[in-house]
Amino acid sequence: MPIKLPNALPATHILESENIFVMDEDRAYAQDIRPLKILILNLMPIKYITETQLMRLLGNSPIQVEVDLIYTESYVPSHTPADYLAQFYGTFEEVRHKKYDGMIITGAPVEDMAFEEVAYWDEVAEIMEWSKSHVYSTFHICWGAQAGLYYHYGIPKNQVPEKIFGVFEHHVCVEHEKLLRGFDDIFYVPHSRHTENHKEDILKVPELTILAEAEAPAGPYIIANLDKRQFFITGHAEYDPTTLKQEYDRDEKAGLHPNVPVNYYPNDDPTQKPVVRWRSVAHLLFANWLNYYVYQETPYELDSICNDRDD
Repeated sequence: MPIKLPNALPATHILESENIFVMDEDRAYAQDIRPLKILILNLMPIKYITETQLMRLLGNSPIQVEVDLIYTESYVPSHTPADYLAQFYGTFEEVRHKKYDGMIITGAPVEDMAFEEVAYWDEVAEIMEWSKSHVYSTFHICWGAQAGLYYHYGIPKNQVPEKIFGVFEHHVCVEHEKLLRGFDDIFYVPHSRHTENHKEDILKVPELTILAEAEAPAGPYIIANLDKRQFFITGHAEYDPTTLKQEYDRDEKAGLHPNVPVNYYPNDDPTQKPVVRWRSVAHLLFANWLNYYVYQETPYELDSICNDRDD
């Protein structure tokens, strides 16, 4: 996908080095087509890592995409410089008058806290409410998925005895679902979290469907309200090959004695190079979302998005 990014954004140069088609504004406007407008609420502390992971996947389709990045005003991250935020990010107040084909809400390192105790919870809740009338399809990832399930459907998150950490085997639960087109019957996805949503709580909500899941401990992976085009993704298909290694090495250095991430190192040996089992799943997941739930169905005139998703 020709993805339109600011020239100075670090992700631009990283993706160009990977031969992913990045387009500047002049070339984008010369094509004289309406790009898909995607909003990313990036809640991770080191913004450029997450934005690069997501842009890499949004760039794997022939559809032109234009991305707006926002952060929370109610809690300014300390790990990303203020001038970086000022140059590349906006705030919700600056985009709330707009409408978008799609939105991604990322994970956040606050899962051990109750939702209402998170400094930016009220702002995230306001954005999720706004999304019902201003965004055609919303993609929630990890903590973003738990937050969305809680806000929209009252589904709690629950602490787990040991961190769910590694690359887990999943299976498709619904045949012929467009989001899963091209998926193998068995596929692998990384997870890294201390909390979970119980399957029985999800099944109590008639509007929700579990599209894919793993055996314990990872559990439900893709939950969807297909009518409202809301997707809740509990794992991290967007992770780089070394993301789990970096988390493991960090915790080991801190003396936390973490478990070795499962199905990640050959023979579970952290001295060996990790094996990537999820790259194709990541590209399929994001390409299918963009194609089947955003591009194929979104109205050409975004102003025509209305309150059809309100409860």
